[in-house]
Amino acid sequence: MSEIALSVLDQSVSCAGRDEGDALRDTLDLAVHCEALGYRRFWVSEHHGLPTIVGSAPEILMAAIAARTHRIRIGSAGVMLPHYSALKVAEQFRVLDALAPGRIDLGVGRAPGGDMRTAMALNPNAAQAVDGFPQQVLDLQAWSSGRRHQGITAHPLPAAGGSPPELWILGSSDYGAQLAAHLGLPYAFAYFFMDGQGVEQALDLYRRLYRPSERHPEPQPTICIWALAADTAEQAQHHALGRERWRLDRQRGVLGPLQAPDVIAARGYTAEEWPTIEALRGRALVGTVDQVATGMRGLAASLGLGELVVNTWAHDPAARRHSYALLAREFGLLETTNPSKP
Repeated sequence: MSEIALSVLDQSVSCAGRDEGDALRDTLDLAVHCEALGYRRFWVSEHHGLPTIVGSAPEILMAAIAARTHRIRIGSAGVMLPHYSALKVAEQFRVLDALAPGRIDLGVGRAPGGDMRTAMALNPNAAQAVDGFPQQVLDLQAWSSGRRHQGITAHPLPAAGGSPPELWILGSSDYGAQLAAHLGLPYAFAYFFMDGQGVEQALDLYRRLYRPSERHPEPQPTICIWALAADTAEQAQHHALGRERWRLDRQRGVLGPLQAPDVIAARGYTAEEWPTIEALRGRALVGTVDQVATGMRGLAASLGLGELVVNTWAHDPAARRHSYALLAREFGLLETTNPSKP
């Protein structure tokens, strides 16, 4: 049996040499693959105006995933709520819940998911809307559960005895942790985005300030990590070159699709770039499945977590699928999902 539940965060990463639509289709294939492997959840992200992360409409992608899967929970990680009407988001997720009853996670965040020019195009009042995020969450919580709120009901209504979408607060700072604690909601910290900075304080605040709710009497924290496993450490490091190069280029303000590792290896790194690369590798969960799993178990134990959400980038879709398969076997996910399975 798995001692840690594993879930997936996929960002629909565009890869050099393929069109951006391929990234979305690969997300669908990966969801089917990860369900078969026994992962608990499959979350998709929302970003705007970026040539690398092209998943801009998680609710649409979730509907397509729902049509191809049967058991795995499907979620947003997350809907950038200040861009939208809470009622409209509630209606979208009520539809998703009708399509995949009891399988929908509604993760929300207040970050723009892109640059401020794009945020203003999505919502001309974006700067002011951020201040209203807590009230938006309260409104969303009421409407997505099927309750009549402010004289309005979000349809379709849940089936009798059904479980409405599970609302999550996503964040990379103390703000989200405190809001999730105040509202008695599950909380996911973007560990991969922050390279772990601030995670201990955020989780401590979340647990200390947690106010039990009817659906969640106990705190329910997790973190989203970046990890890549392969048959050998050398293979894993090779496939990780794409994200390494992207991290370097992002620091210079240069964004683009994920480059092939062979291209990056042939180009190499400059002397000025090596200190950053060594720092990245020192923190990375990249290597054989034993090496990666040891790091994951250490993180889960030190932070007191029973679930980890894994994000993996690789230019080769097969390398990504293989990494998730290796971790699923190492953590016994199939035995947890199907105890009678030989």
